[in-house]
Amino acid sequence: MSSQTVLYGLDDKPPFPRAVVLAVQHVLTMFGSTVAVPLLLAEPMQMNATQTALLISSVMLCSGVATLLQTTFGSRLPIIQGVSFSFLAAFSGVIIPTVLRPESAGGLGGDGGEAMQYIAGAVIVGAVVEMALGFSGLVGAVRHFLSPVVVGPVIMLIGLALYQAGAPVAASHWPTSILTMTLVILFSLALSRRLLLFRLFPMLLAILASVGVCYLGTVFGWYGEDHAARVSFEAMQNSEWLRTTDVLFPWGAPKFATSFIIAVLAGYLASILESFGDYHACSHMAGGGDPTPEQISRGIGFEGVGCALTGVFGGFSSTSYSENVGLVGLTKVGSRYVVQIAGVILVLLGLFGKFGAIAAAIPQPVVGGLYCVMFGLISAVGVRQFAKADLDSDRNLLIGGFALFMGLSVPAYFNSEAGAALLLNIPYGLGDVLGAIGKTGMAVAAILGITLDNLIPGTPAERGLHDGPGVLVPEAADIDDVEVIG
Repeated sequence: MSSQTVLYGLDDKPPFPRAVVLAVQHVLTMFGSTVAVPLLLAEPMQMNATQTALLISSVMLCSGVATLLQTTFGSRLPIIQGVSFSFLAAFSGVIIPTVLRPESAGGLGGDGGEAMQYIAGAVIVGAVVEMALGFSGLVGAVRHFLSPVVVGPVIMLIGLALYQAGAPVAASHWPTSILTMTLVILFSLALSRRLLLFRLFPMLLAILASVGVCYLGTVFGWYGEDHAARVSFEAMQNSEWLRTTDVLFPWGAPKFATSFIIAVLAGYLASILESFGDYHACSHMAGGGDPTPEQISRGIGFEGVGCALTGVFGGFSSTSYSENVGLVGLTKVGSRYVVQIAGVILVLLGLFGKFGAIAAAIPQPVVGGLYCVMFGLISAVGVRQFAKADLDSDRNLLIGGFALFMGLSVPAYFNSEAGAALLLNIPYGLGDVLGAIGKTGMAVAAILGITLDNLIPGTPAERGLHDGPGVLVPEAADIDDVEVIG
């Protein structure tokens, strides 16, 4: 996209009323994905409605603070920061031994709040590493070792590793889940071709419609007290209008465990890979050309700062949001001023306790239906990245396929009785380190992929390392014929 086609460039400031509307559009675009992660993790952490509302509010606050840091001091690109799906597998690896596995079975015997303390500790340590990689300039050097042969399988595993959160959650009430899946597909693939509204907000509109049906079922008595699709606003009664006492360390002081930290570091690797592509795509869509190495380094560094603050505010790790990068292309509005206003709105939503309570009322089968579509889409994005390499090359097929398969198979082994017995016999705490890596599919795939892809000879063209914006840039086609908002 040339700068001539951009309505508002990086340094432009639209009139304030219009800028607010455009900022709200960014918030609505990222809303579905941002709320989805705390809803997914609150259930295995056995959180009640009030705790879930607090978690959602904390995530919104963290996203707003991270967005303001990124747009003002980091890459200074119009990029929304939000909770990353790259960390879900790692966070699940924290929750299982902390909450779901009893002490007698080798677990920690804690609760959801304690799991969040361990998550905060791992996120803070990982954030320090990300800041070091960014502010030192090492990110630019690391990039030369990453090709689509590595990136593709790693991103595929972000979605594939979450299969247990799909149909098992949707099965809590299949009619509602199927309705949600149908609406997401209908809105995003059919109606989006006719109306821009459905192209921008397919997930959000599907959630609103499905929750509306559930609410009618609740009002008319179709769904009883214990029905999975029942809409309950119980948390509204216990939530503050303005959060004043639980903003800092709402779950308590961070706790640190080596195995959890290593697992979360694998999530940071995937997050950095994702941000590389987003920076290039966003800069081009905003009319800024290729981002400089210094700009990328600052961006990754301040992503680390934002993640460190999430440990303080009680949320989850954040990264750049591809959905909102796409919105920049759709609206042709690349103003960082607009996204800074969106960051302020997110902060206000995070401090407004009743907002989190409303979001926590979304029934579980609606969430399950959303996951079935969304996690599959994440895996498909990985396929698209892998396809940037030469797939007629036996070299690439073997390396990518081997990394992908081992990313699924090795965690299955280490989670078995035989794998657990092996880890117990490894001395000096190395068993915990090996277990953390081996149980995280993304880490396994990244290690094997990077090693083989850089040891086995292959031309840059064969590996998908072409000149231009970079191998991670999302597709930006078909945006010029879309009606402009604002």
